[in-house]
Amino acid sequence: MSMLLKQRPVHVIGIGMHAYQFPTETPYVELGLTAVREALHDAGIGWPQVQSAFVGTAALGMAAGRVMLRHLGSTGLEVAQVENASASGSTAFRLACLQVASGERDVVLAVGVDKFGDGRRAVLKDGLPPLSPTANVPLVKFALLARRCMRERGLRLEDLAQVAVKNHGNAALNPFAQFRKPRTLDQVLASPRIAGDLTGLQCCPRGEGAAAAIVVSDDAMRRLGLDRSRAVRVLSSVASSEELAQDAPALVELVRKSAAAALESASVGARDLDIVELHDAFSIEELLYSEAVGVCDEGEGAAYLARGASRIGGECAVNPSGGLIGMGHPLGPTGVGQVAEIVRQLRGEAQGRQHPGARLGLAHMIGLGSVAIAHVLARG
Repeated sequence: MSMLLKQRPVHVIGIGMHAYQFPTETPYVELGLTAVREALHDAGIGWPQVQSAFVGTAALGMAAGRVMLRHLGSTGLEVAQVENASASGSTAFRLACLQVASGERDVVLAVGVDKFGDGRRAVLKDGLPPLSPTANVPLVKFALLARRCMRERGLRLEDLAQVAVKNHGNAALNPFAQFRKPRTLDQVLASPRIAGDLTGLQCCPRGEGAAAAIVVSDDAMRRLGLDRSRAVRVLSSVASSEELAQDAPALVELVRKSAAAALESASVGARDLDIVELHDAFSIEELLYSEAVGVCDEGEGAAYLARGASRIGGECAVNPSGGLIGMGHPLGPTGVGQVAEIVRQLRGEAQGRQHPGARLGLAHMIGLGSVAIAHVLARG
């Protein structure tokens, strides 16, 4: 498991977003540059001061980064495009952090941007016949996992639906979210079933959008006179992939191990976390991953939510952005958008959805394959 190099501290100094939305005719360049310009303004720096850029995207095709960024000016900076499925943006952010930590660069941009795209996946081209027409469809896998948890753990339909109620409620307070309507339990349960027991409002929407984050070194903050009071420290970043698991679903074990590694590298405990942004493409995931991250005990995910512990103002706000279910999941931007939400929360700038006293956050993302990327961020 790969961890963030520790030679130099890394700070997020600027964030920017283009709201996630259903597909439009807006060019991806406009989406991405909206987020990048906002991040530059937030950081208080100019484009020529950015030394390299990592562009996370899953559906745009070759050379998307250079085609987009040249509209800000051809400064000769390093540009690399990153594709890692749903974790594309998370990986771009990690690589940006690694460059600063290693001392190779001082000011690095991570930006995620995507349009809807055609959704073609390499697993459909691996030369192996699938076990069934739906064997590689995530929705079906998670519907089966939900049914297994209902059978083995006594989860109810209402337990799954309450995840969506919470996250749609959070998204309604987020100006960057794709869904901005609060939903009642009855509405979630009454929405059309998509697969198994998962209804439409318990599944994330695809669409388009962009998110950007600028990371810098201490040297850059001094040299450029940046506002240290608004900087958020990146304590750790880890990357790993799925292993065979004996007693639990492999994805749950992947989340457990990667989150534990990130927390250990940051020298903090799961119960110290104030904010967690995690992969809730389907409602069952948040219940299982809350346990796997360690903010609650195994088997307690539904009870943790039911008593309000994972709500804004509770013990640890899980997906205060609205998560993938409410905020949306445009793929490339999603992981950077998680970082942007945590930075807003730790700065105390998440107007309307601010978790009181937030000082420590975890951004955790999984991507098809399956891979996991986790970052721990801290205020001050």
